[in-house]
Amino acid sequence: MSGRVIVVGLGPGNPAQITPQVSRAVNLATDIIGYFPYLKRIIPKKGVRFHPSDNRFESERAKHALDLAEAGSIVLIVSSGDPGVFAMAAALFEVLEKNSLKWDNINIEILPGITAMMAAAARVGAPLGHDFCAINLSDNLKPWSIIEKRIRSAVDADFAIAFYNPRSISRPEGFQKTLRLLKLYCQSDRPVVFAKAVSTKEEKIMTVPISKARPDMADMRTIVIVGSSQTRIIQQNGREWIYTPRSYLS
Repeated sequence: MSGRVIVVGLGPGNPAQITPQVSRAVNLATDIIGYFPYLKRIIPKKGVRFHPSDNRFESERAKHALDLAEAGSIVLIVSSGDPGVFAMAAALFEVLEKNSLKWDNINIEILPGITAMMAAAARVGAPLGHDFCAINLSDNLKPWSIIEKRIRSAVDADFAIAFYNPRSISRPEGFQKTLRLLKLYCQSDRPVVFAKAVSTKEEKIMTVPISKARPDMADMRTIVIVGSSQTRIIQQNGREWIYTPRSYLS
């Protein structure tokens, strides 16, 4: 008898931001699959098998989950944030599409989580309060030419932009090129939020005008939010808030 595959998001880091729906799914699982650091966020239980792997083995994780479910297991695939945002939900369906008949009887469920960009935005106010987009700056799965085209299009459309995976040790040049483009096409005082390890003990939030943004302000644990031309900074109760109005003034 075939089992189930449940893909869940554990939120940005704070256990309080894991949804009750996801917590119930964790308690149902016989097998839990995911990237090493994400599995460390789940308390081991007797009889539950953990299957950790490196972050670059997403397809292998998805196939393993489907094979376990085919044998009758209830398999949990964990992502941080939301599993549908640059994460394991799409990886699962990519594998499933190649051999959907093999796993036709498996029940699949995708449970949402709080995304890193939403957690970061909430820390500073509402910079994503009007139209916005999210761009993954990793060029592992798509060429830089596509990333650059999307950055230019997002700026041209005047979206606020949330950047995921901005700068790794192995490819620091991508975010440097991104900032170069943004500084070329955006006004110099446009706010840029660097939100590192949001909701964890290592959280660090910094806001600078785009003219002062530097590549070394970001790493792979950082979400970078760039405001639109309409994004504003206001003062209230001794602190600074950043928001993008819902009405658009041309």
